[in-house]
Amino acid sequence: MLRLERAPRDQAPAAGSGVPAPVAHLVRCGEGPEPGPVVAYVERELPPGGISAYRAARGGGARSFVLWADEHRRERLATLVTVSAGGGVATYQVLGSHGELVGTVVREKAFRGRGLRTRWTVTPAGGPEAVGLKGRILWWGVWWLFLPLQTLIVVLSLLGGDGDAARGPRRVVWRGGGKAPLEFRSKDDALLVYAPGYDRRLAAALLAVVRTFDSWLLGAEWDDAKD
Repeated sequence: MLRLERAPRDQAPAAGSGVPAPVAHLVRCGEGPEPGPVVAYVERELPPGGISAYRAARGGGARSFVLWADEHRRERLATLVTVSAGGGVATYQVLGSHGELVGTVVREKAFRGRGLRTRWTVTPAGGPEAVGLKGRILWWGVWWLFLPLQTLIVVLSLLGGDGDAARGPRRVVWRGGGKAPLEFRSKDDALLVYAPGYDRRLAAALLAVVRTFDSWLLGAEWDDAKD
């Protein structure tokens, strides 16, 4: 089980010291109350235009971030880059530390791609693709049935502080070749990896990019900070 978390901070660099702040987010592996080992430290990789350019591009589906081996950026494990984004469809590549292809992720937005639900397709380099659809048909039916109450739900959700009630169904199960290698659980915001030997760099990058589409309502996605 992989989870994206905010990295703990014992102390920050002194202002004006010129020392960059440690990476703010990490992907951790493990189950249970005890913290598991860190798979990677994750941060967005900014384009030449900086934060404003990144945030403008992400509105069209573009994403770019780095998976580091440590919080001080001494070793790059992988990089997620946007190959294309537009018309509700975005294609990302996950590249290894030497630029080799680790895998490809494609997101097709609901009503803009090939169906009524958002479609995520993950293809490991040299491996079979797996397709996952966001949410179950049953729960989406319930969601749309109560559409007239959504304004009230949104307000109550915001007052509750987490926004979960205002979100649509988010569970994704990836299937391919008669197997289900991956599952994203909305309850835990966690990615479960069932396939033995699955590349953790690809799994961590997939979790990180899925979580960048968390909640347009709250603007709480980890990569959408203004500073």
